[in-house]
Amino acid sequence: MLNRLNHSRLLRYAGLFTWVVVGVPLLYLYSWSWLLEAGGILDGAGALQSVPWAAISAYALFGISYAWLTRQLGFRQTGWFDQVSLLVLTASAVGVSYFTETGLGSILLMVTASVLPWMLPLWVGIAWLVMSQLIIVPVYVRLDLPIFEAVMQSVLYAGFSGFVFVTSLVARQQSLAREEQRRLNSELRATRALLAESARVNERTRISRELHDLLGHHLTALSLNLEVAGHLSEGRVREHVRQAHTLARLLLTDVREAVSQLREGGAIDLEAALRPLAENVPSLRIHMDIESPLTLDDPERAHILLRSTQEIITNTVRHAGAGNLWVKAYRDGDMIVMEARDDGRGASSPVSGNGLRGMRERLGQYGGDLKIETRPQAGFALRLMLPATMIPPEGAVA
Repeated sequence: MLNRLNHSRLLRYAGLFTWVVVGVPLLYLYSWSWLLEAGGILDGAGALQSVPWAAISAYALFGISYAWLTRQLGFRQTGWFDQVSLLVLTASAVGVSYFTETGLGSILLMVTASVLPWMLPLWVGIAWLVMSQLIIVPVYVRLDLPIFEAVMQSVLYAGFSGFVFVTSLVARQQSLAREEQRRLNSELRATRALLAESARVNERTRISRELHDLLGHHLTALSLNLEVAGHLSEGRVREHVRQAHTLARLLLTDVREAVSQLREGGAIDLEAALRPLAENVPSLRIHMDIESPLTLDDPERAHILLRSTQEIITNTVRHAGAGNLWVKAYRDGDMIVMEARDDGRGASSPVSGNGLRGMRERLGQYGGDLKIETRPQAGFALRLMLPATMIPPEGAVA
């Protein structure tokens, strides 16, 4: 069963377990206080003062915030609401300590440390960890500890939190490495499919060329010689020569048809090359709608569309904050058109990075074009157009 759990889920369940364990002292104090009140030893005010309801509320709020923040940890984009939830998580842990006048909040802050590497940059997360533990110092002072010992107590918990922080950081790095490996594997499968299609096309082209150049030439020469022989021969010999001439012409016609079929079937299946890119992307649901059949004669142009699709998926995962990506590819007259849009945050004025610039340059070399459409909270949309017929790149020698 444990083999089915990844690092982020194990951290989530470990944090929830720690949260439940911290709740045991609160439950014990509350039950004990309630029993004393029921026995008449404490009045209602004394019971409420023993275990404030505010502490229980802060404890419950911590559990809710932690469960929300760690849902699909590492497999989704974090937004502003997650940042607010992180602030609520830290404040509720601090509140548990202040309301109970115990160090239980410091233990909950250790759980909070497991979330910081996933939500904040490294140095911001470290500063957040240290400051949140130092906020508990007044609680220890109220427990009659000297200020130095109170600070040392907070530093001790900060050390434990640092260990949790580093453990979670390692888990996040492994998660990123796994995601990078998945991306490379999908690109490798797509490239392998494209190479297989290219090899198949090249082999069919070579065979058709050999049939045309060798058999076609020899059969044409044979047909001409048989025609001459038919004029020079007489009697039954002429009849056999004419039959041989007819068979030679039929064979030449069959060879030409076979050559034509080989050339017509020598096209790259674009769908087979693009489908592997959409497999097993954990933080994004990719919906591909590719016209069938959608073929290209030029492996270089198919490679351009493959790299463009890779760039679209990578940018959506890293920058768009989207949950869905729709990719549609089809033939429109003499053009191959690819449309991609997501449901991410969008932008008011899109800035073309190296990926988009490289995509536009590759398309431009083969007579293609790239159009971008986006606005805040309306996602990001791209439209790629590439000529279906083979056009030599600019500057190429014909």
